[in-house]
Amino acid sequence: MRSINFFKKKVFKINKLFPKFGIKNTFTVKDIKPLDTSQHDDLTFFDNIKYKNHASKTKASACITKKNLVEFLPKKTEKIIVDNVLLELAKVLKLVYPLADVDYPDLTVKKPNIKKYLGVKFSNNVLIGKNVKIGKNSYIGANTIIEHDVIIGSNCVIGSNSVIKNSVIGNNVIIQDSNKIGQKGFGFIPQKKVNIKFPHIGKVVIDDDVEIASGCTIDRGSIGDTIIGKNTYLDNQVHIAHNVKIGSNCMIAGQVGFAGSSTIGNNVSIGGQAGVSGHLIIGNNVKIGGGSGVVKDVSDNAVIMGYPAVPFREFLKKK
Repeated sequence: MRSINFFKKKVFKINKLFPKFGIKNTFTVKDIKPLDTSQHDDLTFFDNIKYKNHASKTKASACITKKNLVEFLPKKTEKIIVDNVLLELAKVLKLVYPLADVDYPDLTVKKPNIKKYLGVKFSNNVLIGKNVKIGKNSYIGANTIIEHDVIIGSNCVIGSNSVIKNSVIGNNVIIQDSNKIGQKGFGFIPQKKVNIKFPHIGKVVIDDDVEIASGCTIDRGSIGDTIIGKNTYLDNQVHIAHNVKIGSNCMIAGQVGFAGSSTIGNNVSIGGQAGVSGHLIIGNNVKIGGGSGVVKDVSDNAVIMGYPAVPFREFLKKK
């Protein structure tokens, strides 16, 4: 199910996407993906040495990158060397996925056909888009909108006043009232005269037995996916930015915020109003105190607190 693409794609040969680079390999670009999930004939990108291990193993046929990072890529990968990787990537995404930089309203939504959704119970004013799939014994609350191609598993409870788009949801998932799931994330490339929008072509994947309390926002991935693992619980008003990956059996208290592309391990507990900066790796079995600000990677089994967050015993010494 994770291979589902919610956005219409135009087909280009790699030399047509980059006409000024003299590319001799003229393969048709199958898709644009992150380093670690790219396959043959995919285009990827590499702009941070932190991801050099992924870069060395990538299967992508071409990669947008910087001159100082070329050495970490496989020899067989076509290198497209630029000054600003994310700017060039945004331009290419706009060509290949022209409708992914703005969340246009789904004009196909309408009252659900009860015969099509046997075993599903709908409250008043629910709207469903084309090709939506909902498993048996699921409940959809009043005024909720589920946009085109969304997949929801069996035995799910979706509360009232929620909007779900660009998402794949497993079985036994509870999503309480007033959640917004699958919208475009906060992505811009600052320029002198204008901020360039960064298209978001990913989705949200919510695994089985997850519970999401009221008022949360979960952005879809920009290139990859935003993922919430099995049996993870989110309290009220949690914000999860694009490309965040949260493991299984995690407990996230109210008003926690995750910046983009951070990875959270399994069995992680985070207290209320804590914040996790972008592109971090939080290990397994970590405990983060309420109100903390996490600004660097955290190893397995750590207990941290404060701003910036430090080991708990060190935090106590400062008091």
